[in-house]
Parts: sequence; C-alpha cells; structure tokens
Amino acid sequence: MSDDVTKRTGGRILVDQLLLQGCERVFTVPGESFLSVLDALHDTPAIELVVGRQEGGVAFMACADGALTGRPGVAFVTRGPGATNASIGVHVARQDSQPMILFIGDVDRGMRDREAFQEIDFPAMFAPIAKWAARIDDARRIPEYVARAYATAMNGRPGPVVLALPEDMLLDEVEAVDRPLLGPLVPNDVESKYMHIRYASESFGPYGFGLDQHSNTYLRDAFRVAERPIAIVGGTGWSRAAAGAFDAFARRWDVPVVAAFRRQDALPNTERVWAGNLGYGPNPALVRRVREADLLLVVGARLGEATTDGYSLIDPDHPGRVLIHAHPDPAELNAIYRADQAYAYSLIGFCMMLAELKCPEATRTRTDEAHADYLAWSTPQPREGVALDLGMVVLAMREALPADTIICNGAGNFSAWWHRYWRYHIGCQLAPTAGAMGYGVPAAVAAALRQPERVVVAVAGDGDFLMNGQELATAVQHDANILVIVVDNGAYGTIRMHQERAFPGRVSGTQLRNPDFAALARAYGCWAETVERTDEFAPALVHAMEQPGVRLLHLKTDVEEITPATTLRAMGRRE
Repeated sequence: MSDDVTKRTGGRILVDQLLLQGCERVFTVPGESFLSVLDALHDTPAIELVVGRQEGGVAFMACADGALTGRPGVAFVTRGPGATNASIGVHVARQDSQPMILFIGDVDRGMRDREAFQEIDFPAMFAPIAKWAARIDDARRIPEYVARAYATAMNGRPGPVVLALPEDMLLDEVEAVDRPLLGPLVPNDVESKYMHIRYASESFGPYGFGLDQHSNTYLRDAFRVAERPIAIVGGTGWSRAAAGAFDAFARRWDVPVVAAFRRQDALPNTERVWAGNLGYGPNPALVRRVREADLLLVVGARLGEATTDGYSLIDPDHPGRVLIHAHPDPAELNAIYRADQAYAYSLIGFCMMLAELKCPEATRTRTDEAHADYLAWSTPQPREGVALDLGMVVLAMREALPADTIICNGAGNFSAWWHRYWRYHIGCQLAPTAGAMGYGVPAAVAAALRQPERVVVAVAGDGDFLMNGQELATAVQHDANILVIVVDNGAYGTIRMHQERAFPGRVSGTQLRNPDFAALARAYGCWAETVERTDEFAPALVHAMEQPGVRLLHLKTDVEEITPATTLRAMGRRE
C-alpha cells in the first residue's frame, strides 16, 4: 500500500481503503465508469474480484456475503442500467438488515445535470432504501467516506450504503490520509469470550454484562408472573455465543422460542426450546400459541408484515399482553409496536444479560409441548398419488447432508417446503425477507466462496431460477462448489395460487414454457440430472454430491402441489 502522503489516483485510494477495512472480496459487473478502480484491483491480489453476469446477481452476492460475515459485502457496478439492476440488492439488504456497500461509477462531475449518458441522481434515487447514499466529489475525502460507509452499514440495524463515484474523480491524483480499520461497537473479545458456551448449558457465571436494577427487576417479575410467555427471535448477529446464551435463558425460564420470517437459523431447530417459525404458512398450533401468549419477548426482530401476518397476529398495541422488545437500533423501538419495556442493546450483550437473569426452577412443560408440536409439523409424511413428493425430497436431504449445510433460496411457494421441513442451524439460512426472486443462486455463489468447507445448496423455483440463473457461469468461473435444485412446475406458482383464489380457473400470465434446465446447466459446464419421481431423488442426490464444482438437479413437479398445505384442487380449481 502506498504511503499516506504519496499522491495516488482516486481509484487507488479507494482500493487502499477497502484493504484497510478488511475487504477480501469484491463482486462486480465491470463498467468503463470505474476503470481506475479495476486497474488498482489488478495490483491488489489480497482482494478477490468476482465477476458476475448481471448487476442484480452481484448485488445479491454482496448481500449474502455481508450476512455471513457481519461486515459489508462490497459490489461495484456502473451508472444507469448497472445501478438500476443492482437496486434490488440494496432493497433486500435494507429489509433483511444486511451490511452492504454498493459503489456506482458515475458521470464526470462536469457532465452532471445535463442528462448525460446514463446519468441518474444516485443519492436521490437510493435515499429511500439505503441507510446512507452519497456522492464522492473530492478524491481527498475518499478515506472519510469509505470509513463512514463501513460504520453506517454495520452499526445499529445493519443495512446498505450507496456511494457514487464520478469517473473523473477516480482519475484525480491527490494526497489523502488513510483511515484505519473500524471495529464493531461490541469488542471482538466479547464474542470470543463466550464461544465455549454449549446449547445445553444450564448455568452461567457472572460474565460482566449486567442489567441495571430496574431492568433486572422488571424482567424477572414479568417472567415470573407470565403464564404463557413466547420469545420471537430474528434480525442479524445470531452467533454461537448469542444463541447459546439465549437457549440457556429459554430453558431456565421455560420460554418457547419462535423465529421471525426467514430467521430460522437464529438457534438450532433441534433444541428443545424451539417452537417453529412465523411467516407464510406457519403451524396453526404455533399461531394459536402466539395469539394466546401473555408475554412476548422480541429479540433482534422488527415484527414486520410477514412475521405478524399483516400486523394481525400481534397487534401493534397488543392490548392485554406485555411486549418486551430488544433491538440494536433505537429507531426500531416503539416505531410501530408499542413496547412495555424496550432495550437498545447489541444482540450478544442482551442475550448474555438474559442468561444471567436469576429465576426459580421451571417445569419446562411449555417448551416441551411447543417443541413436540414443531417436530410433528416439520416431519413430512409420504403422500399418495404424487409423483415427486417435495416433502420426501427435503427429508432425503436432511438424511444425506450435514446439519450445517447452508440453504439459499429466493422467493416462491417452492421455498415453503424447506422452511417447513428443513431443520436449520446457526448461520445456515440465506433467504430474503424482502421476498425477492432470483436470490438463491447468487447467494449460494457468495456462500461457497466465503465458506468453501461447507455444503451450500441453492433452492430455486423455475421462474425464480431464470431471474439469475446466469450466475451459474460465475460459479463455474470461480470454482464454487454448490448444489442447485430447480423445482420446475411450469408456472409462477405463488401468483398462480393467488390467481386461483381470486379468479378460479382463469389462468392468465402465470404459465411458463421452460428450457431443459439440466441441459442448460451442462451448457454452463455444470454436472446435471433430471428427477421426476420421489424414488429417483435420493440416488440422484448421492450422485450429485460425488461430483466436484457446480451440480444441478432439475426436479419436475406438478403445479397442483403448490405448498405443503395447499393444492390447486383443494382451492376449488376449475379447468
């Protein structure tokens, strides 16, 4: 790296700042507007340059990378079409609370406000969906902007930052003072201090975290008098240490633990406090349990529309019951849901404090009953008359793949089979709460590059896959090891389901004529096989896992089988 006072181009200064902030990987579709950055990366082997095929794909890769590391995933795209393509990733990072930085090559400063080629006012465009959106007009200030971008993306509720980079600014040669690595607000030794915690641990010593006397008394008294408490967990930052502490608290106080929508990897689903997940198609027994709860402890989650079934499962004013809400961002507390007690704490800090909360010995009947309900709900049963039973597919995957397999999926009813039947562990779920299609394959590429020692599976519907299936080329080029499962029912299944409910038998705009996905995968250089019957899947999965690189299983299914709980026939479908 150059000396602080040596003149450098803006592109070189920017890459130097990424190095200082610990960036190891950049996702990009190249553009002429930031050639200076690409040139600097040419001489920076410490940063891997992952070249994608479409800006939406690389933005999703950056989202997933940020979710896995807790530090911003970084993407570079060009102005105009590149930035608009990438905007979907910014939206996902915002709604999923994922740290991400999107750098956009911009028009020259002297061309601005003339509707120059591909010109957009990026700070104005991204302001509603980014935590911060700005333009760097002075190369001397690049270290300041990059350091602020990292701090903004990571602190409080994590999220995306967008920085526009005028092309001529990146070519300026100036003197700039580098800024050092920004650490998290919670010291790193806090996390390492608790890595020894086991999920079955029943006792915690004084770990140095403490509630003030009022908070301690309030929490203890609230849980002592509660007859039907429920904990809802979500958000980001669920590590082994945080999960271990929260599990011990939930066991001690006999509190069933529920996941917010697509946050099923907060705690291992095999723990006896685990009661299941909310969102679309939840267990009716779990819904009833949440409705009847007299105390709701919400940790890390925002209580969004999907989790609360349109804010009806839990009323924002929740009359007749107590809501305790802990979230790292004070702005989230009492914003929509009134909290009887609110805590603006880091996730790990709050979990450690809960673990130290003294209580009488609990009977554990609530957690045992709730977990039994979850086990029954998440155990698939064979269904007669179904050629390819997706419940049995997930069960075969559970039996053949490691428990820490990372499952990546986009949006569509196909995902309901995995949300219901797969049993997640910590840090094993990459799925957009924003409901964006096309997320699964790019996320799997990022996960495989970030954690190559783990099994990574992308699950996609046919419509979902075709939105970013081109990133198979990225996976092959960068030697990613992933398994892709394409569930092909020849339809935009989710929309078809809603269509049948509203306008039975009047199919319009939801049918798909698909390619041979196995042949398409082979054209990309992948191994592939087609599966049409349940008994074919397990052998095909074994065969796939014996192959190196990218493997794709093309599952041909019946459009009638929409979700584990829904068929078009049951909805009164008419031809």
